[in-house]
Amino acid sequence: MKTVSVMLQNLCVPCECRCRYCLLSCDGKTVGTDWERGLSFARAFTEGLKKERPELGVLFSFGASMEHPRLPEALDELRALSSPQSEFLQCDGMKMRSDAECASLAGMLAEKGVKHLNFTFYGPEEYHDRFAGRRGDHALMLRMLRAAGKAGLELSVGIPVTTENVSRAEELIDLLHANVPELAVKLFIPHGEGRGRFLEGIRLSEEDLGVLSPAALGLLNRSVYRPEREWLTGGFYKEETVRTLIISLRADNIDRYEAMAPGAVVAEAEALDDGYYAAFPDFYELAALYGDPAGTKLYRQRDLFHYYRRRYALDHGTEVYDVTDERQTGSRRS
Repeated sequence: MKTVSVMLQNLCVPCECRCRYCLLSCDGKTVGTDWERGLSFARAFTEGLKKERPELGVLFSFGASMEHPRLPEALDELRALSSPQSEFLQCDGMKMRSDAECASLAGMLAEKGVKHLNFTFYGPEEYHDRFAGRRGDHALMLRMLRAAGKAGLELSVGIPVTTENVSRAEELIDLLHANVPELAVKLFIPHGEGRGRFLEGIRLSEEDLGVLSPAALGLLNRSVYRPEREWLTGGFYKEETVRTLIISLRADNIDRYEAMAPGAVVAEAEALDDGYYAAFPDFYELAALYGDPAGTKLYRQRDLFHYYRRRYALDHGTEVYDVTDERQTGSRRS
């Protein structure tokens, strides 16, 4: 397994939402370390890794939301570290703002060189707010979309579709385009990690796609999201050969990381990845145990493999450090 890059993250900013499929299982608390301390580590780590593992690029970011208390300064620091987050922000879980406050924020972001904002909408207002766990979230994001469009920022929206909301997806798309005509919209299938595991019962199937018009259906990337049977019998599954490491700076590991050489931190994360995947059979062995060769539910390859591993772990009492839990140091294979 070849390591190709390192994502260094500090989840030091709380998210205001409690979305039903949150990758980070946000609960209003942060798991990251102090911002200044994390920033100092990021500078030293990035420079040190250039000498120890020059083949690896390092990307630094913060989360769980973009609501950094000193956001203009944070964007400057991210730019100095060549972080993509200095130009691209995920605008979910924001603090409540009026129209004027949204306009002020959008103007500041444009001045600071941010180019693109992305938002996640779950459905029409009442459904979205229930799914996001916060009343008024839908209206807030529409205000921010309009303000950002006026500020000249590029905008995109992702809509996670399930059996619950797919019949109203086009209603939402029309509403979004009525607010920002040039908005780029994509449909996607929610991931199965974090709280996403609780959505398995409403996972979209091929049959559910019949309620979508051809135009709306074209917004879902069918080369990425395929029915289970195609991953098992259609020859589309590809072996994972590379990995990105996620080094999560946390209050419970920062002391130890600061005392380690960057290359040692990377080697530790690689060993965690190796140990996790060694604890499970490969994809096809798991598919023989848990797969449905006629299955019509739609998955990304990553999510189907994760779903099988989760079932195996429950059946066999497998206890292993979970490198797919993105609140902690781990990895993404592809």
